[in-house]
Amino acid sequence: MSRRDAYEPGVPCWVTAMTPDVHAAAAYYGGVFGWAFQDEGGFLTAKLRGRDVASIAPLAPGVDPPPQPDWLTQVSVETAEGAAERIERAGGSVIAGPIDFDIGRLVVGADPGGAVFNAWEPRIRKGAQLVNEPGAWSMSRLDTADPDGAAAFYGEVFGWTTEAFGPATMFRLPGYVGGEPEQPVSREVVAVMTPAEQGARWIVDFWVDDIDAAVARSEDGGGTTVAAPFAAPVGRQAVLADPAGVTFSISQVQVPAG
Repeated sequence: MSRRDAYEPGVPCWVTAMTPDVHAAAAYYGGVFGWAFQDEGGFLTAKLRGRDVASIAPLAPGVDPPPQPDWLTQVSVETAEGAAERIERAGGSVIAGPIDFDIGRLVVGADPGGAVFNAWEPRIRKGAQLVNEPGAWSMSRLDTADPDGAAAFYGEVFGWTTEAFGPATMFRLPGYVGGEPEQPVSREVVAVMTPAEQGARWIVDFWVDDIDAAVARSEDGGGTTVAAPFAAPVGRQAVLADPAGVTFSISQVQVPAG
């Protein structure tokens, strides 16, 4: 089930690292996750077992205010124009787009709390071709100081509903069947939300098969350990920062027997 060939509208489908030095980022993430890379004219597509899993892109020049390095999550949509209209109608802002590429059309948006994300109308590239396995992206999490406002915004923009899960909130897309059969939450879950003291930001999570070894590879590659491995509902997690200072999380998942 970790192989994917398409994503329904409203489902997060891709992640991109925006960074000042794509080749330095590729060296770091290749070392941590074992990715190979294909140059797509300045944008690097990360590959695992020959399948697309993520991308690394240069920071957009000439933008005021200048963008900060970060991991961005893309959500599949039917049309870029429709997504842009819903973002603004729901109280968010369209930062850029729609932008046309051969592989698809992109809208860069922000929710009312300021968390930046992408809406993606696919053409050639549908999304990540491997997910939910070591070395691949698994889930994106929204940290926000306004969970109620975020729930209303993403409900209007992408059709997501919410469900409490301990201190976190699950974003669900009714009728969607994703994830993995053994996971402890509904397979309609497409993202996670947790409360933050201030601001809002989307954070990406990748699975690893040995979290201690992954932390060591990160530090050897010039990264920083923000939070050392700790017990979590899925198994063990850690929070890392790449050499450009971009934080992300990694998870070593314990799959229930049987």
